[in-house]
Amino acid sequence: MRIRLGDIEVGYTERGGGPPVVMVHGLAEDRRSWAAVQERLEDYRTLACDLRGHGETEIGDGLGTLDQLAGDLARFLEGLTGPAACMGYSLGGTVVLALAADRPDLVTRAVVSGTSSVVGRAAAGFFEERIALLGSDRAAFEAALREDTAAQIVTPGADLDAITRRRVEAVGDGHGYVNAARAMQGLHDAPLTGALARIRCPVDVIGGDGDRFCPRKAADLILAELADGAYHEIANCGHLMTVDQPEAYSVTLRAALERGGAEKEKEDEDGAGMKRCRR
Repeated sequence: MRIRLGDIEVGYTERGGGPPVVMVHGLAEDRRSWAAVQERLEDYRTLACDLRGHGETEIGDGLGTLDQLAGDLARFLEGLTGPAACMGYSLGGTVVLALAADRPDLVTRAVVSGTSSVVGRAAAGFFEERIALLGSDRAAFEAALREDTAAQIVTPGADLDAITRRRVEAVGDGHGYVNAARAMQGLHDAPLTGALARIRCPVDVIGGDGDRFCPRKAADLILAELADGAYHEIANCGHLMTVDQPEAYSVTLRAALERGGAEKEKEDEDGAGMKRCRR
């Protein structure tokens, strides 16, 4: 499905029925990376969108900023769901956090996986190297992407060639990759961390115990700033959670969406009991 939002036409996939959940993919991915999760969350109305320049979404006037990507997500919610829970993986998680900080009226719950709020010098250099390769030697970029993909998987038996082919296809002409990588580079000089205190909705942070790209330290930096945050760790899992532990990842995402429900029910019951006592 597609929808015109601002200067771009956005591709998205919608499944299920129930409370809306919007899903945002990572770098060198597209909305298809959420397919297995959408199948497991059929009791929610899930909408997985392609970021600017990825998949079937146009690049438009890409500015290479996190603010623009968060603004794109805001228009997607305004056009299709209204206020909703948002899930983001890696880059997508950073976009979700940025929107939750700037537009608390739109994000009712944030669930972010393998996500960072700041980019160190080494990571900034990594993005610069990949951008340069993509612009000068496509074959070398694809070989590097295969190496990156291998480093993001810890469980044996994954079809590395097939996974890399899918990711190369998601990169497409590369404009979206460069635009998003520039946005992430911007977190080196202007981290998102300080803005996280403005988030008022519940935020669940998911990490893999074998994730070398976004280790537990990245999650701790986020959690330290949140008013309502919780951490969930998936065992035997690297950065590519949908590849390493697809079932455990989906179960954890559902648990994150439902966190707080029991506490709220108890509060409602306690409140009703107090009213009866007053009578």
